[in-house]
Amino acid sequence: MGKSSKDKRDAYYRLAKEQNWRARSAFKLIQIDERFDLFEHENPDNVTRVVDLCAAPGSWSQVLSRVLIKGESFGRRAWLEKKRKEQQGLEAAETTTTDDDKMDCDESSPSSELKPRKNVKIVSIDLQPMAPLEGITTLKADITHPSTIPLLLRALDPEAYEQPPTPSDAPSSVTAAIRQSHPVDLVISDGAPDVTGLHDLDIYIQSQLLYAALNLAMGVLRPGGKFVAKIFRGRDVDILYAQLRTVFERVSVAKPRSSRASSLEAFVVCEGFIPPVSDNGVVGMAALKNPLFGGAAAPVTVSEDGNVGKEVREEIDQDIQARNTVAQPAAISSPAPNHSTEVRHLQTTTSQDQPQPQPQKLSNKFAVENRWIPAFIACGDLSAWDSDATYILPPDYVNLDPIQPPTAPPYRRALELRKEKGGAYGKTKYGHK
Repeated sequence: MGKSSKDKRDAYYRLAKEQNWRARSAFKLIQIDERFDLFEHENPDNVTRVVDLCAAPGSWSQVLSRVLIKGESFGRRAWLEKKRKEQQGLEAAETTTTDDDKMDCDESSPSSELKPRKNVKIVSIDLQPMAPLEGITTLKADITHPSTIPLLLRALDPEAYEQPPTPSDAPSSVTAAIRQSHPVDLVISDGAPDVTGLHDLDIYIQSQLLYAALNLAMGVLRPGGKFVAKIFRGRDVDILYAQLRTVFERVSVAKPRSSRASSLEAFVVCEGFIPPVSDNGVVGMAALKNPLFGGAAAPVTVSEDGNVGKEVREEIDQDIQARNTVAQPAAISSPAPNHSTEVRHLQTTTSQDQPQPQPQKLSNKFAVENRWIPAFIACGDLSAWDSDATYILPPDYVNLDPIQPPTAPPYRRALELRKEKGGAYGKTKYGHK
């Protein structure tokens, strides 16, 4: 097992190093964009402000920088644009009569060169430090903490916070500090917890991370904005889909081809953000102080015994009472035959004036509005690389190092201790003197 073993087992890991991506997850965002047009390539001015949550090591931020700022294209979209330019060249060649005119037309073509955009604002947030990227504002913050939204808004609009507040704004300084002037067009999140191997626990922790990203997105997204986040599919995940549908017009589940089929991960793609109704119109910090989803949810009624929520047991009590009710024996004029004596406790008779309990339908017990199954869409071309397959490396293969190693990995101290004991590349030699 050498360095090339992972390149054989994971084609996207090798392609990420060859194409100068920090991680293989960049292909996931590219394939999702091919299907859902997250960046609206036909109308690029509609997506100019993007927030990348849980951004480290920065592969998704790389895609944002190279697509939104530099104007590059990747995957199938790059192939289509290449064909379109070739077609434009053929049409231009037919209209020109001389070679000089044809050369002037090719040189003056606006699509032959990339023009970086200046009006794009991208902010990346993560708990771990991240190496800088061109055109990306990085923040080291916790997306589950309410203080993150003011930092995010300040990074999005630094000019608005440079002006000192006037005396008239002093009473409402808190309100002004958490109300953004220019909301965000797109919020993406590729965060995931350290997998423990216990699927139920991993799914629960991932859902809480998604709730935190959603609550933050609700504080900064514009009406009609988009939200993309990683999710672990598991039992009762349709309830989470139904919750997302309450604040978005369209909710889909995407599975990129670069994501392993053996993995539980998928991505929820939410389009058409519908801002929830607020009493005072304040957004921002309040989205995390009083989150609508997960954590400290919206206020609910408390029952008499102090439990949160309301327990409905009337129907269950009626069933138990009906089963335990024994009818009084009717008077008889003649003795009953010995062979007809029989007692049955399973089907007891009740009085005529007592209503019979009707069995409740399963659809009523589990209301349809509480569960919803969205469309499951496979992203990526079928002719693309298979993330679960092992490929033979080409003869001229050269092993490459990762583009951006982790800047402060949690296992750094463990590697340093191993090297102090004699290990060259993280390996320990026992028994040496």
